[in-house]
Amino acid sequence: MTSTAQPPPSSGAREARPEHLGHVIFITAAAAMGGFLFGYDSAVINGAVEAIRDRYDIGSGTLAQVIAVALIGCAIGAATAGRIADRIGRIRCMQIAAVLFSISALGSALPFSLYDLAFWRIIGGFAIGMASVIGPAYIAEVSPAAYRGRLASFQQAAIVIGIAISQLVNYGILQLADGDQRGEIGGIEAWQWMLGVMVVPAVLYGLLSFAIPESPRFLISVGKVDKAKQVLKEVEGDRIDLDARVTEIDHAMHREHKSTFKDLLGGRFAFLPIVWVGIGLSVFQQLVGINVAFYYSATLWQSVGVDPSSSFLYSFTTSIVNIVGTVIAMVLVDRIGRRPLALIGSSGMAIALAFEAWAFSAELVDGKLPDTQGLVALIAAHVFVLFFALSWGVVVWVFLGEMFPNRIRAAALGVAASAQWIANWAITASFPSLADWNLSGTYIIYTAFAVLSIPFVLRYVKETKGKALEEMG
Repeated sequence: MTSTAQPPPSSGAREARPEHLGHVIFITAAAAMGGFLFGYDSAVINGAVEAIRDRYDIGSGTLAQVIAVALIGCAIGAATAGRIADRIGRIRCMQIAAVLFSISALGSALPFSLYDLAFWRIIGGFAIGMASVIGPAYIAEVSPAAYRGRLASFQQAAIVIGIAISQLVNYGILQLADGDQRGEIGGIEAWQWMLGVMVVPAVLYGLLSFAIPESPRFLISVGKVDKAKQVLKEVEGDRIDLDARVTEIDHAMHREHKSTFKDLLGGRFAFLPIVWVGIGLSVFQQLVGINVAFYYSATLWQSVGVDPSSSFLYSFTTSIVNIVGTVIAMVLVDRIGRRPLALIGSSGMAIALAFEAWAFSAELVDGKLPDTQGLVALIAAHVFVLFFALSWGVVVWVFLGEMFPNRIRAAALGVAASAQWIANWAITASFPSLADWNLSGTYIIYTAFAVLSIPFVLRYVKETKGKALEEMG
């Protein structure tokens, strides 16, 4: 007996051009505010590290746990956001994240003790995890096919801009406090203002979520077809066949294979080889120590004699370099390919990290690095961030979105992302203690991982540029 199932009629979605592209860009930018908060909340703690250490009189180990504890919330938020969004909608998920960002900002700014500060950090981490999932998913679902790649890049751009703005705000607040992280402004300390200011973009994110439409994919999944058609007309134009478009989406949702953890198992080493490659990419991205530059850079510079005001300025200039590198990656990733860009980045990072390790090996003179080593350390730190941003900062996410076969893509992405959060936590939690042990030795470790990433890419990572997703495997 032959099947009577017919493929859905063509709707013309591939050639869809919205009448008001500016409105679609506004929708995308509003959703990408979650990415801005992701970057802002991740990096803003950089300005408060030394003040928290001093106020609560804690050692490096305890301090590291307070900084890194947010990553526990990140992992939980990322793991649950998809289910929440499928159950109550993408917009409601954004609104929940906005509320959590706001609560975290206010709680972190006005903590009663170190313990509730850690709790507010976890709440903020949960919001980061949600934003890291719901933003890209929503943008993909409302973007016309012809513009999807460019609109999807808004999320990564928003993240790096959020990092930069957080450092600029921290620097401005420090100036108001006469260079003292514990200096009082309006009755509370400067570092508390740094953590509390995030409530402004968090409230803006929540308000913007009321101004954008729900995802047509979600509306169709809950039977609100007329509303879905209205949104599709809004974002894809009125030249498409709306009935056929709804049928396409509905057909695709019913056809999709819901990958599970069991689908990833196979072979002698538990996971399928391609899953291990994804885990390796995620882990190497973090083990080069990139988040030290965003979580601890102010502390790092102060530890080698740079005054607080200058250390905050260097944190800001580093974040600007991060934006420049990200733009370079977005321009090059489809031109020269993912694999060559990763190899260029690994080589550049290894050289820059080696110079940092050499500079930090010098003995301090009057609590400061000698002039030559200080200049080398500053330049190398910026070069390291540049090479990371133009390569691994972007290409790992591109690889993870493309390299897995369709039947395991969702589950494999989940495992790889979890490995990334774990590696991020390991680096964040260990840096203060490692720096106390030997700062130069710590950077030698990061250099070794950058070097090891080169043979890993050469041996195990295949180019995905120009291939259809159906070709992966």
